Amino acid sequence: MADSPFIIDVTRENFQQVMEASFKVPVLLDFWAAWCQPCHIIMPILAKLAEEYEGNFLLAKLNTEEEQEIATQFGIRSIPTVKLFRDGQPVDEFMGALPEGAIREFLDRHVACESDATVEQALEYLRAGNVDGAIALLNEAHQADPDNPRVALSLAQAQVAAGDIAAAEATLDSLPPDEQDKPEVAALRSLLFFEGQVAGAPDATELAARLAADPEDHQALLQLALRKVVDQDYETAMELLLQLMQKDRGFGDDAGRRSLLKVFELLGDDPRVSLYRRRMASLLH
Repeated sequence: MADSPFIIDVTRENFQQVMEASFKVPVLLDFWAAWCQPCHIIMPILAKLAEEYEGNFLLAKLNTEEEQEIATQFGIRSIPTVKLFRDGQPVDEFMGALPEGAIREFLDRHVACESDATVEQALEYLRAGNVDGAIALLNEAHQADPDNPRVALSLAQAQVAAGDIAAAEATLDSLPPDEQDKPEVAALRSLLFFEGQVAGAPDATELAARLAADPEDHQALLQLALRKVVDQDYETAMELLLQLMQKDRGFGDDAGRRSLLKVFELLGDDPRVSLYRRRMASLLH
């Protein structure tokens, strides 16, 4: 490990050299001490990742007992503290013995990998309407780099665009547990829910005609709302679901409220969510 080109022990003599390296690749500076048990837990994880990332970041280890001046310079009060440097400046940090998945996520916010470039190219294909091309690219990237969650998430998005709901669900299921609860994954699962709900349902024009003929056709009202979600007409969808709540809270086991909550999950931090949450709350109370 001491001979690794990706790992370096930091001293006063080479500290400036380490900082200069951060102008080329991110430098992960691990502040540790021999007496610190959590430091010994995290150190082999950092070393493993440094080898795995093969030079996409440099792991620098600083013994705070031996290099107190540098530790004081950065205001280190508890260890392990791990700071990430770009262009000679600290840009992010974490403290404590995080699990490997959390450290990998931390690194991936700053360290580029080859499959990320493929994801960007595939997303360009999607925006241009070349769904098959996007899926082909992402399948290749997923096989080459199965541990990159961005590849799997983008592949699921492309599979949804292709109408292959089962494949998208399987791709999302393949994500590791620590990725499953992320907002972007929850949002895509919500979209899959809506796609599944409208499978086999009449189109929006027919549903609108049914509602015009019978405003109390709650099934048509619900299906039209779900169609609007799939069509990304979210405001119309939420208005229709509020109507359904107002007309019949019990319809479909409170389908209006449950579907509205799914829309909120899909939209994430969209500012419209807070508006419609308030309107939903006023109906409930």
